[in-house]
Amino acid sequence: MHIHILGICGTFMGGLATIARQAGHKVTGCDANVYPPMSSQLEAQGIDLIQGYGAEQISLRPDLWVVGNVVTRGTPLMEEILDRGEAYISGPQWLAENILLGKWVLAIAGTHGKTTTSAMLAWILEVAGKRPGFLVGGVPQNFGTSARLTDSEFFVIEADEYDTAFFDKRSKFLHYHPKTAVLNNLEFDHADIFVDLATIEQQFHHFVRIVPRSGMLVVNGQDRALARVLDRGCWTPLDYFGASNGWQAETLDIDAFRVSRDGQERGRVRWGLLGGHNRSNALAAIAAAHHAGVDPSVACAALERFDNVKRRMELRGTAAGVVVYDDFAHHPTAIAVTVAGLRSKVGEARILAVLEPRSNTMKLGVMKNALPDSLAEADLVYCYSANLGWDPAGALAPLGAKATCYNNLDILVAAIAAEAKPGDQVLIMSNGGFGGIHQKLLDRLRAIG
Repeated sequence: MHIHILGICGTFMGGLATIARQAGHKVTGCDANVYPPMSSQLEAQGIDLIQGYGAEQISLRPDLWVVGNVVTRGTPLMEEILDRGEAYISGPQWLAENILLGKWVLAIAGTHGKTTTSAMLAWILEVAGKRPGFLVGGVPQNFGTSARLTDSEFFVIEADEYDTAFFDKRSKFLHYHPKTAVLNNLEFDHADIFVDLATIEQQFHHFVRIVPRSGMLVVNGQDRALARVLDRGCWTPLDYFGASNGWQAETLDIDAFRVSRDGQERGRVRWGLLGGHNRSNALAAIAAAHHAGVDPSVACAALERFDNVKRRMELRGTAAGVVVYDDFAHHPTAIAVTVAGLRSKVGEARILAVLEPRSNTMKLGVMKNALPDSLAEADLVYCYSANLGWDPAGALAPLGAKATCYNNLDILVAAIAAEAKPGDQVLIMSNGGFGGIHQKLLDRLRAIG
């Protein structure tokens, strides 16, 4: 079958394209922004890419058009597809019907930690010999790819609550029909499509409703929003983590923790990942793997060889004694735990936090008042303020002189480089490419140094 994917360079749709190609389909695609690294990954799979959504692509005559949620009414190609009455489907629905049907799906949902927990779980299953397929919203460094298809019965998927397509406003995760479902946490996000937290809780309860009684819900026992979701009704066995009646992580030292369940030690993990949030992610992955038949001691041993996901506290380089990290944090809670994790590692060393408020929620300024507290542990804060519809300088005013805003990327890089000293830790946070700031900063530091 020939499928043509609209919005192919998005993380999810790019992963779907890779899986479809591995399943033996002819795959082509288009996007408004065809550029590396996703374009390179797809071209390496033999997938032809087209820049833009021109109506002339209708002449490709694929058997099916697969439509990503970036596509809206008014897009020329989509309008042509509709006018001609051609067959089209959303990415999540295509995946559910063509790949996930009949598999033991392990789906990781939550506001934070989905990508990391999915990568951890896939790696645990891999080490346990179960060779899972997976589709993750990032690139797990243990695998070097965001998606793969195998003949295993197990498939790990990052279960996103964002909507499916312009013609299907349900959350994407409602298509996946998991047997094992992780509920990591739940906060207000995606202000462009959800009006409040209660609206998101409704979608999460729809998700809970489709997990079978033969399955398992692995739930953060400390999250009040998730408790409210479950109070609406639950028909599936529960396994908690982070609570006294479930899986727990006891700190041994900064790099190690003990894993226990109901007070009984089940293994120990020594690794280089930072922060309590990653230990919570690890507990969720261990519990989900346990439901799939993996002994916790095997899971703990696997996590000691887990290399994290690209853009999750990824060390991008050191120049002139200054260390530069890249992180995907784009929500105040994620920003806070990321800064706290780095602080626990570097002690009194200066942290220069660099933020690009780029997500749809952040662009709307819905959470601007939470930013000062989330960045409080940083010594200096730099905010890239271009293309924002709100005043970041005003929002960050509670931080005083330690926070500055710039709407020109080159001037921002120059300001950071001029201030940075040997031993400083520069933490760059964005859910986009941030104009290649990481390499620009490293190059400038080397030139100065």
